[in-house]
Amino acid sequence: MLDGLQRAGLGEAVWPLEPRLATLAELSEVHDARYLHNLEVFCEQGGGAIDGDTSVVPASWEVARLAAGGGLSAIEALDEGRASAAFCAVRPPGHHAEPAGAMGFCLLNNVAIAAAFLAKRGERVAVVDFDAHHGNGTQDAFWSDDRVFYVSLHQWPLYPGTGAAGARGEGPGLGYTCNVPLPPGTTGDVYLRALDELVLPLLERFGPTWLVMSAGFDAHRRDPITDLGLTDGDFGIIVHRLCQLVPPGRRLAMLEGGYDLQALAQSAASTVGVMAGVSVAAEAPTSGGPGQDAFARALRLWPDALDT
Repeated sequence: MLDGLQRAGLGEAVWPLEPRLATLAELSEVHDARYLHNLEVFCEQGGGAIDGDTSVVPASWEVARLAAGGGLSAIEALDEGRASAAFCAVRPPGHHAEPAGAMGFCLLNNVAIAAAFLAKRGERVAVVDFDAHHGNGTQDAFWSDDRVFYVSLHQWPLYPGTGAAGARGEGPGLGYTCNVPLPPGTTGDVYLRALDELVLPLLERFGPTWLVMSAGFDAHRRDPITDLGLTDGDFGIIVHRLCQLVPPGRRLAMLEGGYDLQALAQSAASTVGVMAGVSVAAEAPTSGGPGQDAFARALRLWPDALDT
């Protein structure tokens, strides 16, 4: 990814930020104390497999706290006016990590921890997840919370099997979760229609003061484990649209999936370029794929979105 930024000519537009360790108190805003303790001890004792996808080694606890702390460090730097936006190229990713468990390569939910940090101080946070997989952990963290509006555009069907269009939250959080499941092969024009006709109207009504993006690039057409049809040009347009929701200095993106290294480098460069105010996309945006019918079904669950 860093090489991709250099090849795109973005070297002078970005500066590196050293992440700090997220504290236990900060992690506990999202994760159960028992889970955090058990994960730390499991790593200290040598680690091993947690599930079929997720394993740890002794260093994983510290690394996961640094990944989560990367978002918090970025927020603090943005608060100080040191940049107009931040992109956290961190691993492990986070959006599958649930309040009480790890799954899907994820140990701690980096985006949810950042969003909870902001919500605790009174911000209204829009979390938009365009990873090809549904962010079940992020959804669960804010399922009953009206301080955070969670949006996911993802392939369906696909791991982890959550993210149905009818899942909209409950209690105080009812209407603060919006899922847009899309079929294999979906192209960028459907994503933009979903943004323009559903997602952006809902979020504008919510009135976010911060934008946090789960920036997964496995929706790229070259990704080996998914089947969506985007290019780095599509990601640039998507991110540009989303960034208009909040002013500069309140825009944060955190890396999620992406398993073709060339596509990952190009897509991250396109995203960072847009956040820095320049276009460096190497590929044209896409159109003509399926997904219009699936989006229309999701839209019918939000009948007042078109009237916003």
